[in-house]
Amino acid sequence: MYVLYGNADIYLPYSSSLKDKRQTIQSIIARIRKRFNISICEVDSHDLWQRSTLGYAAACASYSSANLIIDSIKNTLEQYEDQCEVTSFRDEIINYE
Repeated sequence: MYVLYGNADIYLPYSSSLKDKRQTIQSIIARIRKRFNISICEVDSHDLWQRSTLGYAAACASYSSANLIIDSIKNTLEQYEDQCEVTSFRDEIINYE
């Protein structure tokens, strides 16, 4: 069994209110959850209009499926590049035998 976890720091330059930020963040989260059944939520910068940190975690049967999920998260964030910019992306995969 493999466990993956990480976080992504996001900058939202065009967000002018917390409502704008929530709409974008919830859209990103919903798209990732729809494709893969993983735990993902906003974990930091709740009160800032233009910053957010998304944390995620999942358990997988194989290393390749763990990499697929990480690549999927990165690709989803890239699809929103007109609304946000990923300032950092950290991930880790742990093998539990």
